[in-house]
Amino acid sequence: MDRINIAIDGPAGAGKSTVAKLVARALGYIYIDTGAMYRAAAYKALINNLDLDDQEALTRMVQGSAITLAYDTEGNQQVFLDGQDVSVDIRTPEVTRSVSKVAAVRGVREEMVRLQQKLAETKGVVMDGRDVGTFILPKAEKKFYLTASIEERAGRRYLEMQSRGYEADLEEIKADIAQRDQMDREREFAPLVQAPDALLVDSSDMSIQQVVDKILEVSREGSE
Repeated sequence: MDRINIAIDGPAGAGKSTVAKLVARALGYIYIDTGAMYRAAAYKALINNLDLDDQEALTRMVQGSAITLAYDTEGNQQVFLDGQDVSVDIRTPEVTRSVSKVAAVRGVREEMVRLQQKLAETKGVVMDGRDVGTFILPKAEKKFYLTASIEERAGRRYLEMQSRGYEADLEEIKADIAQRDQMDREREFAPLVQAPDALLVDSSDMSIQQVVDKILEVSREGSE
């Protein structure tokens, strides 16, 4: 199979990161979680008490930051911010609530896109996010739009938060996801939208493995 780039987009809580990670592992590809990079930016803004409505300050912050990805011996992605491993810190509820606002800033996205495109130059990348197939890697050989009902996505996020030891309220999570969906779809620059050439995969009634198998099947078509 020739090495290609695979783009997986979709709304919050659709399972993109889990699926993309497994697809990359099955193919021996590099997994790039664009959402984690934006989370790192949101985390830095929060710990520095930046005004999340100050787009110029957020842009300057990102331009002066070193956000990098690394992988441990088992292939798990680690996120580093200015040399510090923040893989756990960026998964807090506070960061989750703030990330869409930070990610909507044009200057922030432009800097992130530059980094993400550079990571994918050599091919053999599985990248997930909100605008991978439409903006970051518009020439990706295979594109997917992964979604699920709000109820299903909220249920998954609820279980994830509980497993991490955070208190969680299902109805509050539903409201947060609906709000993030709206912000992601309505942002002026590179909004969340299904690329015309992306395959829609609704995972509401599918297991993670079924979604992975579907993406692997389609990705291998015409590439062997």
